[in-house]
Amino acid sequence: MKSRRFGLLPVIMLAMVLGMGVLPAQAAKIRVVTTLTDLADFTREVGGDLVEVRSLATGVEDTHGVPMKPSFVPIMNRADLMVLVGLDCEHAFLPALLEASKNPRIQKDKPGYVDCSRGITPRDVPKSTDHSEGDVHPDGNPHYTLDPVSAKTAIQNIYTALVAFAPQHKAEFGRNRDAYLARLNARIAEWEKQLRPYKGTRFVSYHEHWPYFAARFGMYYFGTIELKPGVDPTARHIQELSAAMKAEHVPIVIREPQFPERTPRHIAELTGATMITLPIMPGGVPHTETYIKMMDYIVQTMATALQNRK
Repeated sequence: MKSRRFGLLPVIMLAMVLGMGVLPAQAAKIRVVTTLTDLADFTREVGGDLVEVRSLATGVEDTHGVPMKPSFVPIMNRADLMVLVGLDCEHAFLPALLEASKNPRIQKDKPGYVDCSRGITPRDVPKSTDHSEGDVHPDGNPHYTLDPVSAKTAIQNIYTALVAFAPQHKAEFGRNRDAYLARLNARIAEWEKQLRPYKGTRFVSYHEHWPYFAARFGMYYFGTIELKPGVDPTARHIQELSAAMKAEHVPIVIREPQFPERTPRHIAELTGATMITLPIMPGGVPHTETYIKMMDYIVQTMATALQNRK
C-alpha cells in the first residue's frame, strides 16, 4: 500500500536558511503565507494592496503533501499570518515548517494562525482513524472549498484575521470582501444554472476531493479510484468499481492532475464513461489562476462532458 504520509525533512536542515535575507520586523504590507493557492487568491481579494501573499503550493501539488522546501522557512519566519485549510489537510508538511520557522506569531492557537475551516460543517468524519483505513482525516473531509458556498466561510475567516491584525484597515478589508463576495455570488448562481440539468449525475474521482462539490450541485459522489484515502487501487478494486459503475451507468470519471492518467482512463474505457481532468486548486491546469476561473473551468468542463453524452 502506498500512503501519502511523507517523511518530514530534518528541522535543522530547514532552519539553516533562517538567517538569510531576513527583513525588518515591520514592513509596509501585511505578510501572509497560505498553504494552498485558493486561500492565496481569497487573501489577495480581501487584503488588496495592503497584503503581500505567498502560497506554499503552486496548484499542481497534492494538497496533503506539498513538498517542503528550505526556501519556505525564511518566508514563514517573516509572516504576520499563516492561512491554512485546516481539518488536518496539511498534516504532512505544515507542522514541521511551523516549527522550523521559529515564528511565534503563526504557531497553532496564536493570532497569526488562521484556520479557514472554522465554521465549516465537515463531511465524512471517519468512524475510525486507524491507519489501516488509509490516510484518513480525523475531523472530516478537508476539501470544502470546492463548494463555493463553503468557500465563503474561508473568506470570512481571512477577513476576520486581517481585521484583527490591522484594525485600522477594517473598512477597506470590508469593502474588498463585499465586492469579491458579490462577484462570487453572481458566479455561484450561474454555476448552479449550468449544472441544474445534471442533478443526480453519478461520478467517481481518483481521490475523495468532491463530496462538498457534489452536495452543492445535487450530484451523487459514487466513489473513488483509490482503494482507501492515499492508497493506490488494486486490480480487484478496479474490477469491482468498474462493474458497479457499469451497473449504475456512471457517466463521469474525474482525474485530478495530481494523479497519473492511466488508471482513470482505463476505468473510463472499461465502463464507457467520459474521463475529465479537473483541478482541485487554482493553477492546477492552465487558465485557472484564480478561484473563480478554476470553478468556471470545473463547471464548464463537467457540463460540456455531460451534454456531449446526450
